[in-house]
Amino acid sequence: MARDTPVRDPTQPAQQATDLPNLVTIVGRGVPSSFELTVDGDLEMVDENPAATATTISGGVAEGSIDVGVRRFRFSGQMANVQVVDWNGNTAPESSSVPAVHVDYGVEH
Repeated sequence: MARDTPVRDPTQPAQQATDLPNLVTIVGRGVPSSFELTVDGDLEMVDENPAATATTISGGVAEGSIDVGVRRFRFSGQMANVQVVDWNGNTAPESSSVPAVHVDYGVEH
């Protein structure tokens, strides 16, 4: 099984793999949507370059957009907040188009 390689925000110092034991996955449902997530620790995007996906990462906050596919982030600490909205600004459960969010703690790299 392939290992995930976190892509770090170039403005932040590099983290060691053991420093980011948790994983949050945002899954697009085919409709342009926005997301914002906040953790009380450090945060890095996995597998992709944040600039290529128009994702902004600053400290423990990431925000961006998704329509199809997956955005994954490794983080330390606890999930503090997640907001996802579809292109009309609707949230779940009002909209079935809102991206799904999965949070896993203690996931090996």
